[in-house]
Amino acid sequence: MFRKLAITIVILIISESHSKPSPDNGEVFLTNPRYLNYDDLTTLFEKFVEDYPHLAKLHSAGKSVRHRDLWALEISSDVGNRPLLTPMFKFVANMHGDETVGRQLLIYLAEYLLTNYGRDERVTKLVNGTDIYLMPSMNPDGFENSEEGECESKPKYVGRTNENAVDLNRDFPDQFDGSIRAGTILSGRQPETIAMMTWIISRPFVLSGNLHGGAVVASYPYDDSNTGRTCCKESPTPDNELFKGLATIYAQRHPTMRTGRVCKNEHFVDGVTNGALWYEVHGGMQDFNYVHSNCFEVTFELSCCKYPPASHLPNEWQLNKESMLSFIEATHWGVKGLVTNENGEPVLDADVVVEGIPHNVTTSNKGEYWRLLLPGVYNIYATAYGYQRSESERIQVTKGSTTIQNFALKLQRAPDKGNMSKKLGESQWFWSS
Repeated sequence: MFRKLAITIVILIISESHSKPSPDNGEVFLTNPRYLNYDDLTTLFEKFVEDYPHLAKLHSAGKSVRHRDLWALEISSDVGNRPLLTPMFKFVANMHGDETVGRQLLIYLAEYLLTNYGRDERVTKLVNGTDIYLMPSMNPDGFENSEEGECESKPKYVGRTNENAVDLNRDFPDQFDGSIRAGTILSGRQPETIAMMTWIISRPFVLSGNLHGGAVVASYPYDDSNTGRTCCKESPTPDNELFKGLATIYAQRHPTMRTGRVCKNEHFVDGVTNGALWYEVHGGMQDFNYVHSNCFEVTFELSCCKYPPASHLPNEWQLNKESMLSFIEATHWGVKGLVTNENGEPVLDADVVVEGIPHNVTTSNKGEYWRLLLPGVYNIYATAYGYQRSESERIQVTKGSTTIQNFALKLQRAPDKGNMSKKLGESQWFWSS
């Protein structure tokens, strides 16, 4: 009897250790866990910049309705001076103010990267090779209106929405709304939305994670469709398989998300779903990133309870830490390079085309491009207004590494106007309103 009891106790201990991973040494931020309010967050990020001036720089993407900054902490080994071809990554959290786990995880992630740089080989490589931006709160007003311990949104969605009672994840341009015109694309939108649209378009982000709560799943575009349905029909992008791969890299490294059965009455195969297959979101930020910029964004729902007690935060960090690091590393999937003219000068706003995938990326003002791709063989070429199209290059993409492919374009006598970039961010009319 005593032997059976001892065996049972050992099994319980092992089971508990798997469901609640223990923190690694050096993660002192997990001691006495608490949520930081706006003022505390501001103070901490300013302290990070003071303590790590060579690694951290604080940016404001804009202001909330109540004039709080949308802080983004940049972390890079050459912060503020991005080396050529270094890709940009972003995590954004707390778009819904009462979904708070992701907000605190990004604060933890910032401290983890800064304190482990030069000590941990993986962190050092990541920071050396990636320009990382962490925005813990896109909706600081909503967060201040929310209450710890509330697992569901308040009546009238107070806290979820911004100060003007607008759901920010329904406030972006809807790609299927034919009534939106060029000169009015910013009209009537919330200050947080305008700030994010401008930030997304004005910087060459490659990959992004949008952290939410209320479920546990990795959800990829499209969130919307042209069917008029509310749910349950997949709406794939031209990069559907790539998005599945990006979502899976996070879900499979999350001990519970990968099961797909974390929250009551929810089942997601392998912990991932197409957004519209789950339920449709019209005017969401995830789709905006893909349609109007070079950035690929995936949404990660992290907890069944939207605003769990702070005592849950250390476990949430352990559940998500490996997933977050692996997702940042995915910024280096695929192909990157320079598009130049015959004199070696950068060609900006050139389209880089992967044959068979009708979604191009465009070059930065330095002539750089980054094209996320799964392992495989692709035919890729570059084209730009006023230049002859390059030859197609047959390129092998291998797992876990970046293939470099440069293109040199020759001027043409009669420019082909059809080669002009059609990305919203590179058209002057965007800035006219």
